[in-house]
Amino acid sequence: MKRFGRLGLMFLTSPVFAPTLFSQNPMNTRFVSLLLIILCCLVTTLEAQIKSNYGRHPGRNGALTDEEMKMARTAWKYFERNYQDTTGLVNAVDMFPSTTMWDIAAYMAALVAVREMGIIDVGTFNYRIEKMFATFMRISFFRDELPNKCYNTITGEKVNYGNQPMEIGFSAIDLARFLVWCKVIKERYPEHSDRIDDFILRWKFHNVIDSTGMLFGAALDDKNNNKTMYLQEGRLGYEEYAAKAFQLWGFQTDLAARPEPYDTRTIYGIEIPYDTRDPRVLGAHNYVVSESYVLDGIEMNWDKGTDRESDDIHSTDKDIADFAQRIYKVQEERYKRTGIMTARTEHQLDGDPYFVYDAIFTDGYPWNTITEDGRYVPQFAAVALKGALGLWALWETKYTDALFQYIKNAFDPEKGFYEGIFERKGNDPIRTFTMNNNGIMLETLLYKMQGKLVRFSGRESKWDRVLRERKEPPGSFIYERQRKPAQTTSNR
Repeated sequence: MKRFGRLGLMFLTSPVFAPTLFSQNPMNTRFVSLLLIILCCLVTTLEAQIKSNYGRHPGRNGALTDEEMKMARTAWKYFERNYQDTTGLVNAVDMFPSTTMWDIAAYMAALVAVREMGIIDVGTFNYRIEKMFATFMRISFFRDELPNKCYNTITGEKVNYGNQPMEIGFSAIDLARFLVWCKVIKERYPEHSDRIDDFILRWKFHNVIDSTGMLFGAALDDKNNNKTMYLQEGRLGYEEYAAKAFQLWGFQTDLAARPEPYDTRTIYGIEIPYDTRDPRVLGAHNYVVSESYVLDGIEMNWDKGTDRESDDIHSTDKDIADFAQRIYKVQEERYKRTGIMTARTEHQLDGDPYFVYDAIFTDGYPWNTITEDGRYVPQFAAVALKGALGLWALWETKYTDALFQYIKNAFDPEKGFYEGIFERKGNDPIRTFTMNNNGIMLETLLYKMQGKLVRFSGRESKWDRVLRERKEPPGSFIYERQRKPAQTTSNR
């Protein structure tokens, strides 16, 4: 827009127009005023057009092809292989008996997808849901407040990330994703609604949301006798997604739902939004990745969390919808300019450092691949399969056609899809298998079949009745603490 401003100034101060501009003639003054109004309207219109044209394309829809059904059956292999019948839970990483609430949501998404696709029957679906929620009703929480960050999938015990018995805190972002899929199942299959509500009604929300609508996670301060710390959680993309998830259940997360604070960095002529909160001060990096925007689009159509009536064509969360288009477009543009297939997001590895953020932008640099503690590891840059398939579903373009062809055979027939394909290692796959990757791929294929996955039946649930009987909206009985300093417990 700066170009338009400079052109307008050049015109107004040109030898032809300047005498008219500075004339004292009333007719000339009215003419100038009218012209300025027209120019302002033109600039505003052009700005809106530019903002809306960062690559929005219609998403894919329709019945799955034989090839796509094969992909769905392959992704489901992961869940069959890693299922634990003692609890009804599934391992988050292949053959490692531990999971998180974020990964449990991926399993729930996979269950819905394979039921709707006819890969499993209704009886199997119901058994798995009932088994899992029976476990949820007996698990213990962190500080008796909310589900712990990790659980052992065989025993249901609280564990740390090394799968050792202990409690370590809770994640608002992980809980939010779990709430999305609880909502999906409740609305689609009312026979499970009370069971889900009974579990959520066990939760104590007073430390996860404050009176301003900001989200907080919990962690233990090992330097201060393991005192509980409640710290702000979430960065641009993930924070808004999580805020919407809580809004689906009636919570007031207004502050977290706003994109501020953010700025943009121009990459290949495209203004890419990033979170401006300083990682050196707050302890969390501001990764720009595809995953949160893909999930928001597939599950909620980039709509506001309070929206109950919108269609699949128009997105009511205009800012996030616009950001998502830019995230897509810059990856397409990188491919056009460099020939490098690009679908960047966080991903697991099969060796040290085991997990990286493969960012479009972070820590001041584009196409930056770093560890959770900020180490630069470009050798682990990869095409993330969940990201690639998500872009394919949400944007029907020649580029996403190419992405689909690039990833469709990156699987083990007994284990599911690989995590990704390395950019710099001769197109070698990342030889690890995760629930999140295979779960997102399954829900993405379901999106192609059905469109926006979060639907609203209009039925009153047990959760609704409890809130009504309290005669208080969620927000008045949970907000018991003052806002904490803007630190974080999570890099999402």
